[in-house]
Amino acid sequence: MSKINTLAELHALKEVAKAQMEGYEQQILICGGTGCTSSGSIDLYKELVRQINEKGLADKVAVIKTGCFGLCALGPIMITQPDGCFYSKLKMENIERIIDEHIIGGNPIRELLYEETVQGEGILKYTETPFYSAQERVVLRNCGVIAPDNIEHYIARDGYQALAKALLTMSADEILKELEISGLKGRGGAGFPTHLKWKFTRAAKGDVKYVCCNADEGDPGAFMNRSVLEGDPHSVLEAMTIAGYVVGSNQGYIYVRAEYPIAVEHLTIAIEQARELGLLGKNILGTGFDFDIELRLGAGAFVCGEETALMRSIEGKRGEPRVRPPFPANQGLFEKPTLLNNVETYSVIPQILTKGGEWYAQYGPEGARGTKVFALGGKINHTGLAEIPMGTTLRTVVEEIGGGIPGGKKFKAAQAGGPSGGCIPASLIDTPIEYASLKAVGSIVGSGGLIIMDEETCMVDIAKFFLEFTIDESCGKCTACRIGMKRLLEILDKITSGNGEMEDLDRLEELAAHIQSSSLCALGQTAPNPVLSTLRYFRDEYIAHIVDKKCPAGVCKALLQYFIEPDKCKGCTLCSRVCPAGAISGTVRNPHTIDTAKCLKCGACIEKCKFGAIIKK
Repeated sequence: MSKINTLAELHALKEVAKAQMEGYEQQILICGGTGCTSSGSIDLYKELVRQINEKGLADKVAVIKTGCFGLCALGPIMITQPDGCFYSKLKMENIERIIDEHIIGGNPIRELLYEETVQGEGILKYTETPFYSAQERVVLRNCGVIAPDNIEHYIARDGYQALAKALLTMSADEILKELEISGLKGRGGAGFPTHLKWKFTRAAKGDVKYVCCNADEGDPGAFMNRSVLEGDPHSVLEAMTIAGYVVGSNQGYIYVRAEYPIAVEHLTIAIEQARELGLLGKNILGTGFDFDIELRLGAGAFVCGEETALMRSIEGKRGEPRVRPPFPANQGLFEKPTLLNNVETYSVIPQILTKGGEWYAQYGPEGARGTKVFALGGKINHTGLAEIPMGTTLRTVVEEIGGGIPGGKKFKAAQAGGPSGGCIPASLIDTPIEYASLKAVGSIVGSGGLIIMDEETCMVDIAKFFLEFTIDESCGKCTACRIGMKRLLEILDKITSGNGEMEDLDRLEELAAHIQSSSLCALGQTAPNPVLSTLRYFRDEYIAHIVDKKCPAGVCKALLQYFIEPDKCKGCTLCSRVCPAGAISGTVRNPHTIDTAKCLKCGACIEKCKFGAIIKK
């Protein structure tokens, strides 16, 4: 590929790439994201290519390895276009049949399709299912559509048009105005207005400035940024280059965790391709503007998601937060003015500039414009990625997009905002998901993790789980965070082991308040949220643990006892044979009993019992 020096050359390449993509009668899109790759999708992709070539279909059928489609639990996933058929949980033996019967014969194989697309005698396009129809894919618009390792696919879908528009027709102030109109706020968790952050960095004094991207996504169960980098890396490169133009920077850094090998690979390829076309590097589009990007790999420290800790890590120092002010806009990376946004924030900026700030502002309420990508996990039928307009209710996410709770169980709570987010009870399921509404109920939008819990979840245990994570990930710099959270955990351990006192509830709240007010960075300031929110909405569970010495959800082992119901026990002896402690006794065909003093509460007996005779309470 030769370098693009003019807008006309960029438009010409776009038309050629677009014609090439549209020149096929059919497309087979197969997910190459982390989730499907772990299920074997790459081997399926290779087999698809082999068979398409072998059957002489290469001129008519394109096989494209894409990014994430969103329904991660159903992988490997394959979509055929233009008919929009969605195949899930594919196996190698399915490939030839799909090609012969569907691609060649025109008859989709119903039993291999995503079940929600099969409606009586007809087959819906996957976009018409509740999971997709309730979403608005803005950030994820190219994920599952293009080959992320092919820059021409990105250009065919208006890629780098925003960069050309910015460099050739817009001033920095005009770009900032569009961002202000859009209402875009940072999607990394803090929700700070993007245009103000860019404006402050632009106004900062300094001959050298930097543009950084935070791709250090450390929340348990969160993979929003990873999926964008895997499926649409050029959107981030384009936005960072625009940011460099606005703030007066010639160098960008993407801080991405090394635990994301596919994202790193696709970013590396994308940077090389952009340089080759002259869209990164010297004299971009013949404008005299220089900007380049380098990758820096993180070692997986959660605290390096904090902006000053991230910058210290890029510098080769220990990743720990520093006191602010000065803020990074004035003194950041290498002590120079630095702009930092996360992957999701950058990814929508090219669309805002090509379509206008008002277009983006049509989504979401005042103060929370745009869309937000969430990673759905926990006790939900459709685990995966979902992008919704801000202000969409939690009910819509759980019942429509998420498909409800497995096994017919009841929705109990949702924890939003990652390990430092608050738990939202079922009584507040109609809460709009946006900054102000979530703050009012004691939670946060955060970076986008959303963990769903059912009736069998112990809320005291959940608070303990997330606290254990933040303790492990604390850098230890602040006394309040380093020691205070350990004291919180000790109290929770005391309660779940059956030794709690009612005074412990007051101690939890008092200690949490001190940690929030005294910690240096957001890790410590928000870490008590799971404890405080569960105390607020599920105080009765804490009281049950303390007063009744019972765990209502049957989770906390120290408070459980296992019993055999005599009228259900058939005396099959399976339970006694698997009990590692020899706590179960009885004769064949007669009811057995459990010696609670010997019982380890391991649950092996319940798993083996075929008659539902063993209960825990």
